[in-house]
Amino acid sequence: MKNITVTIDDDLYRLARIKAAEEGTTVSALVRAYLTELSQSTGRDMLREQMNEKRERLVADIIARGGGLRASDNLSRDQLYDRDALR
Repeated sequence: MKNITVTIDDDLYRLARIKAAEEGTTVSALVRAYLTELSQSTGRDMLREQMNEKRERLVADIIARGGGLRASDNLSRDQLYDRDALR
């Protein structure tokens, strides 16, 4: 586990200690919880961005292969159920 040093003004530190005491914890625990939450939300944002990029690549791939995202862009009903063509 790593230690960090943060410089804050005296009034802010006093208020943080009061808040920590009200919650039955320490200032360090409050900061740790905040940083944990911050890193998790950043991770969720990164995951959401990756998923969006994958979706965009998938849609581009479908379109590049000649398929569409609407039924009218793809096979007709007759073509879809033409079993002889599939053999």
